[in-house]
Amino acid sequence: MAHFSLAPGASLRIGPRVACERQPGALRFLIGAGARVEIGEDTWLRTELGPVVLAAFAGARIEVGPDGFLNGCHLSAKSAVVLGRRAWVGPGSRVFDSDQHDLDAERPEQSAPVTIGDHAWIAADTTVLRGVRVGEHSVVGARSLVTGDVPAHSLAFGSPARVRGTVGDRSLCR
Repeated sequence: MAHFSLAPGASLRIGPRVACERQPGALRFLIGAGARVEIGEDTWLRTELGPVVLAAFAGARIEVGPDGFLNGCHLSAKSAVVLGRRAWVGPGSRVFDSDQHDLDAERPEQSAPVTIGDHAWIAADTTVLRGVRVGEHSVVGARSLVTGDVPAHSLAFGSPARVRGTVGDRSLCR
């Protein structure tokens, strides 16, 4: 029931035991020429709460590490979006590594890779913008706008998101 759009030279690798619901059209892979999308083993692409969209433009890459959890979210790469082991992205959240278009004639579109570390959690309705690195074991609270890096083991939230606490080991969280 997924929608696949792969341009010439595009690559899609889905690891073993990746799961998703059978919601017609709710899982979409949009992969441009020479782009690469990799979904790590045991990842859940949950579409019950909303569509999961993975859009990798020409030459870009999206990597979702093993045991990931994409829950009704949108990942868009013109350079690279990389999620580590057991990284979670909540419903309605968006991760963009690019401005998506020029701002005006003097300010062209900019792209910079986004990295979300191992065991990090991006909560519901959050936007992560270009060039951001969310450190391992960090949590970004709901409805946040992430415009700068979040250090490892941090709790960050707000618009713009700011570090407001610490987070311990999330490797055993369910």
